[in-house]
Amino acid sequence: MRLAFLGRWLLALGLLVIVTVGAYLTRGTWTPWLPQNAQAPTSEEAEAAPTEERTVLELSPQARQNLGLVSRPANQETYWRTILIPGEIVDRPGVSDRGVTAPAVGVLAEIHAFPGDSVRPGDRLFTLRLSSEYLQNAQSELFKTTRDAQLTKEQRARLAGLAESGTIAQSRMIELDNQARRQNAAILACRQDLLTRGLSPAQIDAVANGEFVSNIEVLAPTPSPPIGQASHVESQGGLSDSGDARAYEVEELRADLGQQVQAGQLLGILANHQSLYIEGHAFKRESPFLEQAAQQRWPVRVEFAEDHQSGWPDQEQTFHIRHLANTVDPASRTFDFYIPLTNQSRTYEKDGQTFLVWRFRPGQRVRLHVPVEEMSDVFVLPAAAVVRVGPEAYVFRQNGDLFDRLPVHVLHEDRLNVVIANDGSIKRRMYLAQSAAASLNRVLKAQSAEGGLPPGAHFHADGSLHIPGQ
Repeated sequence: MRLAFLGRWLLALGLLVIVTVGAYLTRGTWTPWLPQNAQAPTSEEAEAAPTEERTVLELSPQARQNLGLVSRPANQETYWRTILIPGEIVDRPGVSDRGVTAPAVGVLAEIHAFPGDSVRPGDRLFTLRLSSEYLQNAQSELFKTTRDAQLTKEQRARLAGLAESGTIAQSRMIELDNQARRQNAAILACRQDLLTRGLSPAQIDAVANGEFVSNIEVLAPTPSPPIGQASHVESQGGLSDSGDARAYEVEELRADLGQQVQAGQLLGILANHQSLYIEGHAFKRESPFLEQAAQQRWPVRVEFAEDHQSGWPDQEQTFHIRHLANTVDPASRTFDFYIPLTNQSRTYEKDGQTFLVWRFRPGQRVRLHVPVEEMSDVFVLPAAAVVRVGPEAYVFRQNGDLFDRLPVHVLHEDRLNVVIANDGSIKRRMYLAQSAAASLNRVLKAQSAEGGLPPGAHFHADGSLHIPGQ
């Protein structure tokens, strides 16, 4: 009984050994049929280390051209941290616009300049047909007084010989002299009255000779230059190249042809946009920065929206804050500050008319970069030259077709520039890519996934590439 049980156990053990050996010898046949996750990792896979993130990428010249990639040497410089404030261009009160009024009561008989036309000082704007009784009486009084003065002068000349011979009393001559002085004073008063009513000296002389004026010409006035500026317009055309030829543009008409107007009534508005203001709109919390910039006369950088520089000379003006408003707008809760702006102009001819074009126009939007802090010994790069990955910031150094990614410390950044600390991560005269940093970082990740350069490859300080193991 015991022998039979022992025989069966030995037989089973032998069969198990035979099956195990057979399975091992035929493992190449049946292992592919097993699920993948059931396979045991090979010794090569177990020993493989994680792939190191690559920091060097290679770009062909054609790829750099496609990206528009430009590299420049890095240099330390001084950078002004600024705050960005919106603004707009506005007319300068009392300087940019000027009203033209009727000098006397009359009917608007002719209009010589229309909106959009350019006029010089002294050009005709309107013709008024006088209907003022006062002006007619003033002309009559001047003519009558002038005639009386001539008669008094002739009478004195006739009596001068008789007075010398004693035929008439000397008091008579004194009386005539006093009368002549009173008449001359009256003549001067009448002439001045007519002059203020818009008559020219030539017209007044004609009135004194009996030629009364029934029409009066309203002329473009001579502008007065703003304080602290020259009395000329910076012009690229021939219309406004001197103080006497400074041009106005007819901006608006306020009276119609054939309308009866009163003395002092507004007939039109002339504009000269040479001297303007840049009006900034700041919040109250920004007032300390603006006050400091105004006191220290720090220059403000101005970005003009929709400004096409083609054909215009360079804007060489340095912009400073002139004054800050002391009131807050109740709707927007902002307060304004003002920067003087000297405009540029040019002219063109069409249909025998000369038209004036200004470079900057009231209502045009601007961005104001007001300085608040000076940062010395830093590197300044365009915003597109730096890429951020989480808390890290990187730039790319170029060495031929290779670009090495370097971590940097960003001190400040805005819409245009990034300020990098001079902490040794960037060396002076190191060639850095000035744009497309985000694209370069994507290419680097793609090359890392495909193999790219060997892991751990990096640049030395002299610009040479080091690959571990070589």
